[in-house]
Amino acid sequence: MTRRRWFERRFEFGFTPDVLPDIIERLRGTPVRLEKRTRRLHRRVLTRRFGESWSIQENVGHLLDLEPLWEGRLDDVLAGEKELRAADLTNRATHEANHNHADLDALLSDFRGTREGIVSRLESLTDNHLMHSARHPRLKEPMTVVDLFFFVAEHDDHHLARITEILRSG
Repeated sequence: MTRRRWFERRFEFGFTPDVLPDIIERLRGTPVRLEKRTRRLHRRVLTRRFGESWSIQENVGHLLDLEPLWEGRLDDVLAGEKELRAADLTNRATHEANHNHADLDALLSDFRGTREGIVSRLESLTDNHLMHSARHPRLKEPMTVVDLFFFVAEHDDHHLARITEILRSG
């Protein structure tokens, strides 16, 4: 089964605020799913690379690397910015982080803690907060908080599916 590359994906936004509780549950579940997929794996399996593709552990680290971007974009929408801050499309932070030499438990713990903070912030928002929007710099579409975190949940699932793909390949 061939998966679509992340930057080739297209998204439909325009979610209403009543969808946010479902999205929050997806976001809350990502640390649990990551832990379940990775905890019992041998370090050799976790850190094996396939050419230029990231290892399982680098995929975990990448999700952690992007948490500040998601938090910052939430700040952007709530502050009334016209455009969301841009991502580093080269993923320099992930390439330079050397996640394969990190402790997996530390990566997972840091991800869980950061994600819990984002979930807590989302749960504190009012419907008024959820009506604001800002333009996504790459997609060139306006995104509300609900749209933004649907996008984040899709990104999480993309990397979880990649981890599964790596595990199945060998």
